[in-house]
Amino acid sequence: MSTFLFDKIIFGPVKSRRLGISLGVNLLPTNAKVCSFNCLYCECGFNFAPKDAHIPTRSEVNAELIATLANMKAHHEPLDVITFAGNGEPTVHKDFAGIIEDTIAARNVFYPDVKISVLSNSTQIDKPAVFAALNKVDNNILKLDSAIDDTILLLNQPGSKTITASWLIEHLTKFDGQAIIQTLFLTGTIDGKIVDNTTPNEIDAWLKALKLIHPKQVMIYTLDRDTPTDTLHKATHKQLTAISKQVKALGFNTLISE
Repeated sequence: MSTFLFDKIIFGPVKSRRLGISLGVNLLPTNAKVCSFNCLYCECGFNFAPKDAHIPTRSEVNAELIATLANMKAHHEPLDVITFAGNGEPTVHKDFAGIIEDTIAARNVFYPDVKISVLSNSTQIDKPAVFAALNKVDNNILKLDSAIDDTILLLNQPGSKTITASWLIEHLTKFDGQAIIQTLFLTGTIDGKIVDNTTPNEIDAWLKALKLIHPKQVMIYTLDRDTPTDTLHKATHKQLTAISKQVKALGFNTLISE
C-alpha cells in the first residue's frame, strides 16, 4: 500500500483525530524514514535513508517554527496543539531537549494557551535529557503496542535488542503517572505469521502493564491511513469499545480514535 513522507520541517496545521487542530514538527529528514522502530503499520513506510538525507538543525527548526507561528498569529488562525511527529522517532534527534525548550518559548510568545505534544515510540526514554524534556511538554504520548515480547518484535521491529516489554514498562513507570500511553490495535499477518494484539492474552498482559505504569490517559486507536504492509486489518469498533471498557474499569481516562 502507498505511504508518504512529510516534506517539511513544519507541516499543517491539520485536524488530528486525537489532538484537535495540530501544527506538526518533523525533526527527521524530509526524504527519509528514520526511526528506532520499524513498525509494520507506519504511514511513513519502512526505514530508509538516502545519502543526501539531512536532519534539520535546532536553529533551522526554531526559525521555521517561529516564522510559522508568527504568520498564523497575524492571520488569527486557530491552533490547539504543536505536535512532534514526522518521518520517524522525534526523540532520536540529538538536540531534542533543546528543541523542546525553544518550542515552549515560541509557544509562550505566540500561542500561550496551545498545548505541546510529542508522539514517541518510548525507545529513548532511558536517556535523562529526553526523559526530562518529555516531562516538560503537555502531552507526552508514549507507545506501548504490546506487553508481550514476541508481538513487539513482530509488530514494532525494534532496532535494539534492549527494547523488550519489561524494559518499556520499567521506564514508563518512571513518569510517575504523568505519561499518556498510546496503543494501536490491529490484526493480520506478516510473512505468514499472525500478528494480533487484540487477543485475550495480549489484552490481559497490556492491562497488567497499565496497572504498573498508571498513565494519566490511555489512547487506543487503529489503522486510519495506508501502511507498508497490505496484510494488516483495522481493529473493529466492537473490539476497541470492549478494550476501552476494561481500561476505564481500572480507573484510567481513555480516548478511542477510529
